Amino acid sequence: MSRTVRLLIATAAIAPAIACAQAPFDTGDWIVRVRGTYLQSANKDSTGLDLSINDKVLPELDITRFFTPNLATELVLTYPQKQTISAGGTPIGSLKHLPPVLTLQYHLTGLPVRPYAGVGVNWTHFSDVHFDAATTQALQPSIKQNSFGAALQAGVDVPLPGGWLINADAKWVQIRTDVRSAGVKVGSFKVDPWLLSLGAGYRF
Repeated sequence: MSRTVRLLIATAAIAPAIACAQAPFDTGDWIVRVRGTYLQSANKDSTGLDLSINDKVLPELDITRFFTPNLATELVLTYPQKQTISAGGTPIGSLKHLPPVLTLQYHLTGLPVRPYAGVGVNWTHFSDVHFDAATTQALQPSIKQNSFGAALQAGVDVPLPGGWLINADAKWVQIRTDVRSAGVKVGSFKVDPWLLSLGAGYRF
């Protein structure tokens, strides 16, 4: 019997065992994760006011739907996040933003861990924008309420028995808004944050 035939027979014999060993970790078309996310803003400002918002840790819920063992979509959700607006390091106001992200992902299988990469879109809605009295009187500032941009993602799931998993994830998200003074555009402010996450999930 040739070496090739023996190899094929051996592979056929152990394949069911490999499949059974992996099945508990890869069974199910859905993953729900809860993550703690650190938002680190790029704070790029073209108005000349040196605008910035603070970095912060926020809670995150994400839902992943698999269409094949490798292809999935992920929707990232949180509640509106309040952040401080500063000019030259001095607080001048605050805002809330809701930044859901939808990505299309490719997952690697057959490994002890499950790395993935994704690309998608972000929609951010700015609300409850307030400026202090001095800034309002001097500049009458306002910002555009909605931002649409790209999102890039890379992460890894570490499967655990019973469908549970540990997750690490990094996303770069394009978030920017026009800044106006007395109704006239004076520049743009780019948040463009990194979202660095750790959490746990369940596949079912």
